[in-house]
Amino acid sequence: MRIRSFIVAYVLVLAILLFADRRPSSTQQDRYSRVVDLTDGQNAALPHATAAESRTRIIAPAALIPGTWAAGQIPPERLVAPLVVMDLNSADAAVEGNPQISLDDIAVWESRHGMIPQGAVVAIRRTGARGNLLTDNLPTNASSSTPFPIARDAAEFLTVARYTIGFAVETHVDLASDQTLARHLALHGSYVVEGTARLTSLPASGSLIVVAPEKNKKTGEAPVRILAMVR
Repeated sequence: MRIRSFIVAYVLVLAILLFADRRPSSTQQDRYSRVVDLTDGQNAALPHATAAESRTRIIAPAALIPGTWAAGQIPPERLVAPLVVMDLNSADAAVEGNPQISLDDIAVWESRHGMIPQGAVVAIRRTGARGNLLTDNLPTNASSSTPFPIARDAAEFLTVARYTIGFAVETHVDLASDQTLARHLALHGSYVVEGTARLTSLPASGSLIVVAPEKNKKTGEAPVRILAMVR
């Protein structure tokens, strides 16, 4: 009986040691290799920015519909999220000037990289067919803006079917040009970060984004710093 008890105890200890030996390898996979600051420099071409402000700003739901979350009221759990990066790489991008991500583009992205994680932030970078950054059509003065780079039906799909909580774009966007889309984003608590930088250094998936707006409950738009943790 003592020998049997000893054998059982030995097997249990061995199993615990084997399990503990495997844990470091699993945590190693969860580590991030580098951090990329996606915040742009000072005084870029966004409206309302002063010389001391970054051009990277957050458009909170309150900027679209009064009474919804202001920048400082967005729940903290919605400011740290998986990051998905999509390219505006349509063949006619250089001609059209203002291409948009479509439902077909989302389907193609998911066929290559897997389903977009629930509760992610979707970043849009402007790249040509050869992967180069499209800069010819970017706004260069404070009055310039571009349409939202995601088609309305595609944005609605992302917020409803994928629970996308935010969008990050490289330019200043004019959400007032599509009140239906603006209302949809606000009612779903989705925010937009405009004027981001260095999106070309990020992989399509696998990163984590951290969004840090100013703690101001009365501001619909505010300067923001964003970081990407890359695996």
